[in-house]
Amino acid sequence: MSISAQPAPNAPPRSAEEAIEGLPSGFGEGLAGKTVFTIAIVFSLFQIWAAAYGSLPSQVVRAMHVGFLLLLGFTLLGNLVAKSTAGKVWFWTLGLLGFSTGLYNWIFYVDLIQRSGFHTDLDLVVASLMVVLVFEGARRLMGLPLTIISGIFLAYCFFGQYLPAPFQHRGYDFELIVEHFGFGTEGIYGTPIYVSSAYIFIFVVFAAFLERAGMLNLFNDLALGLVGSWRGGPAQVCVMSSALMGTVSGSGVANVVASGQFTIPLMKRFGFSSAFSGGVEATSSMGGQIMPPVMGAVAFIMAETLNVPYADVVKAALIPAVLYFGVCFWMVYLEAGKAKLSGMDRAILPNPWKALRKDWALMLPLGALVYLLFAGYTPIFAGTMGLALVVVLILGTPLAARIGPFAFRIVFWVALGVAASAFLKFGVNILFLVIAALVAACFFVQGGRETLIICRDSLAEGAKNALPVGIACAIVGIVIGTLTLTGIASTFIGAIIRIGENNLFLSLVLTMITCLVLGMGIPTIPNYIITSSLAGPALLALDVPLIVSHMFVFYFGIMADLTPPVALACFAAAPMAKTSGLRISLQATKLATAGFVVPFMAVYTPSLMLQDAGPMAEAWGYPVEVAYVFTKACLAIGLWGMAVVGFLIRPAALWERGLALAAGVLLVLSLPLTDEIGFALAALIIAQHWWRARSAVSPAT
Repeated sequence: MSISAQPAPNAPPRSAEEAIEGLPSGFGEGLAGKTVFTIAIVFSLFQIWAAAYGSLPSQVVRAMHVGFLLLLGFTLLGNLVAKSTAGKVWFWTLGLLGFSTGLYNWIFYVDLIQRSGFHTDLDLVVASLMVVLVFEGARRLMGLPLTIISGIFLAYCFFGQYLPAPFQHRGYDFELIVEHFGFGTEGIYGTPIYVSSAYIFIFVVFAAFLERAGMLNLFNDLALGLVGSWRGGPAQVCVMSSALMGTVSGSGVANVVASGQFTIPLMKRFGFSSAFSGGVEATSSMGGQIMPPVMGAVAFIMAETLNVPYADVVKAALIPAVLYFGVCFWMVYLEAGKAKLSGMDRAILPNPWKALRKDWALMLPLGALVYLLFAGYTPIFAGTMGLALVVVLILGTPLAARIGPFAFRIVFWVALGVAASAFLKFGVNILFLVIAALVAACFFVQGGRETLIICRDSLAEGAKNALPVGIACAIVGIVIGTLTLTGIASTFIGAIIRIGENNLFLSLVLTMITCLVLGMGIPTIPNYIITSSLAGPALLALDVPLIVSHMFVFYFGIMADLTPPVALACFAAAPMAKTSGLRISLQATKLATAGFVVPFMAVYTPSLMLQDAGPMAEAWGYPVEVAYVFTKACLAIGLWGMAVVGFLIRPAALWERGLALAAGVLLVLSLPLTDEIGFALAALIIAQHWWRARSAVSPAT
């Protein structure tokens, strides 16, 4: 008997993420639905072509990316949301107008550059229209909070000269504001939309192809076989499958929806409460954004903002990611022990090695992607080639199935692999020729056309999945543009620096609160962009390494999706858990409690993010310092888990929980003697708790 990694009978559809973001599933019915489906495919093909060949100017790619986002977003709204014919016509008109703004930038690209600063009335009309449509698209797809925040920033550009000091600016006329936001590279076409068009879109489509190829089922089988028999088995499976899925999807809400359909009902059947089951799924899924090698979209934006290789961001995230999921595993282990829940019966669990032997080929594109990222290739190139290799793998499968002898199949795959890998020497053309040959061959073999349909559908789904991220990147350009145009960021930065001169911890707490408050209304990407633009330079002035300060903001941007009252990941899990998002949020916050201190530890000991060395490195070497800090963090997390859950070997007394919390705090402080006292207190607490638990067991008679 085995457990199938399939959705529960009454689980919501796979596309629940789109419903959360403002869109139901599908593309619509009839000719209109087929048209939007085609638009999504063309969008994906355009982005892949632009990424693979790079022949278009960056400004044109950005403008066309926004144009496609508006076209796809509004036509989907017309097909799936509009109730009347007039409403459908209205949305389709908005979509076509939005796409026309991208075409305008492409067709008149040279003219627009030559008349920069002296734009015509038609130029200003097109730019104004684009700004208005981005706001309306964001309102429809992302909700009011992000739209209102961006609107306040835009209004500040127009009316800030009437505010009192220190918020007053010199004033800007309409033409300058429109040019800045509608044509410049610091407005809507700024860094966020560049990263969305160059990196994020490709990796979202990459994840869509892998999921269609069966990667999610492979991850579920691996997780079931490896940790299903641990204490609290189904919840441990949830944590591991979310961590594995996070290596390719990079989206917290997508992880909740994709894996939660399987893991949440399984946890509930095993005996966990609905709220706890939803909390485990939400907490572990959000960690996917900091799980290398393919982290969340923020990681690509961070690399571009800091002008560092993507591999440097991955390196900084590695230990915090391990600690984050370590917290999840540990808290589940303690909660299961407290509830007297054991593991799942190993006899009914799938064999993880058999699952890996069966679908090992799915790991090859991911391995190639990791190699390319760490070999110094750009994320654009690595993502495009990784995507192409997934397509080669999918298209080659039905052809290999028609080859009888096993040895011949091996020869086929080796030859195909050699041909596909030739792109490293001969360029992308050779890889696309291989794909074209495979597409042609699939028309003539059994199962080939079904495989082509999988590829077609993956292109469309990838474009739709990238829609919320792209729209968020577009409208947050308003915020970034306001900061660069008016200089208001310097006011906030100065305030943080003045506070931090006397108390760095207070500045960090202020930054954390800003992230959590902003996260109540906006997703992780705009939350990170806004907060890092304000707090990053300020923390750098307080001698916090720049990548550490940005990771600090990133980490708490993720936590904002777990903390009440508004927790997007928790509300995404609510329909599957069949309980309120608020109850799930409370459990998720409890599960992630120990994780809240990891960013603070990294600021005071940057070696936790593999950054600047401390005094210990000078005396004993950098690896020793990293190992020591990591061990200390693990012990602190373990103690806090005991304090929060109230269980270790047996239920912990209140005074034990208090001392465990105090010992964890001492280990984090990094002040003279605090480590020594913390280690001693931890040893005392654990030893006496073990002795008390041992004494409570009646001797055998």
